[in-house]
Amino acid sequence: MKRFERYVLGEILPLLLGALSAVILVLVLVALQEVIAPLLAKGASPLLVARVLALNVPEATARALPLALMFAILLGLSRLSSDSELKAAIASGIPARHLYRPVLLLGVGVTLLAFLIGEGLVPRTKVLERQVKQQIVLDNPRVIGLGGTDASGQSLVLRDALNRAISIGRVEPGGQLSDLRIVTMQPGQPPRDVITARRGELKPGSTVLTLHDGQRVTYQDGRPVTVLRFKTGTLPVQDVQADLDTNGKPLKATYLPLPELLTRTNVYRQQNIQAPAEFSALHQKFAQPLAALALAFFGVSLGIFSFRSGRDLGLMWALLLTFAYYATWSVFRIMGENGALPGALAAYAPDAIAVLAGMALLWVAARR
Repeated sequence: MKRFERYVLGEILPLLLGALSAVILVLVLVALQEVIAPLLAKGASPLLVARVLALNVPEATARALPLALMFAILLGLSRLSSDSELKAAIASGIPARHLYRPVLLLGVGVTLLAFLIGEGLVPRTKVLERQVKQQIVLDNPRVIGLGGTDASGQSLVLRDALNRAISIGRVEPGGQLSDLRIVTMQPGQPPRDVITARRGELKPGSTVLTLHDGQRVTYQDGRPVTVLRFKTGTLPVQDVQADLDTNGKPLKATYLPLPELLTRTNVYRQQNIQAPAEFSALHQKFAQPLAALALAFFGVSLGIFSFRSGRDLGLMWALLLTFAYYATWSVFRIMGENGALPGALAAYAPDAIAVLAGMALLWVAARR
């Protein structure tokens, strides 16, 4: 690698590391701002909350890498341009490709790193994060809600590995539960039995639910056949699927490993099932890491344009352009997940916009 190319990388890499740290911090805090404070206020273990925070770092890193790269390129090349170092390099006969080559190679490296983190670490850490959130619930049931209702005002519903739906009417201070209803579900059929209880408790760290003043009704063909009343009873709950923000719903498609997501989308395609979230997530697996390469091209093109036009970008423009890309990516992602746009278009459109904008900047710069 030429000395000039090493010098360009030496200018960009420290900025990349600094920007990456800042963006990761912002993304983690934004993602958890509605979770951390309520958890700690309701008595959740600070150690478990810290584990949830740490397990969000890989996802934040995968998302932050392209943004941090563009910010570092814009700021680094702006500094080289403002100090006339680019002018001196071009005047000494160094061709423009020696500016593009190190930046684009860095973009390829960041793309591969973002893909490896997004595919190798994020699915695993999301499973672990859900397990930690389940542990928080089992350790202190009060954290699932003061009053026991979700955002829509409905009773909180937990599920366990035996496909039992456990509805909790209210969570009292100290982890006491009231107005419980446990329904054993059968796929495509009416419930097999229903247990109701006035009170219950799930002791910290326990997987046994203690019920008081309740009854159990068993059904056959949708008709009650036995009714059993009890004063006190215990109900083992296995692998309670209750985390603090999904109420037992499965992981989002974007967190599934690529082979599993491919299998699922192939089945949907064969059966002609509309599943925009899954198809959008499949394309996002590749489009999000490729954003680093697209943004590297845009950043160096903008650097050449600013040099030819005699305008310095500076910190403010670097921040604004980075935020503009993130906002664009967020809008397209939401539209893809909701089916407003085809999954491929929603995933790759932000990258295509960055590349086209870079080409337009080069065309304008070449005419000057």
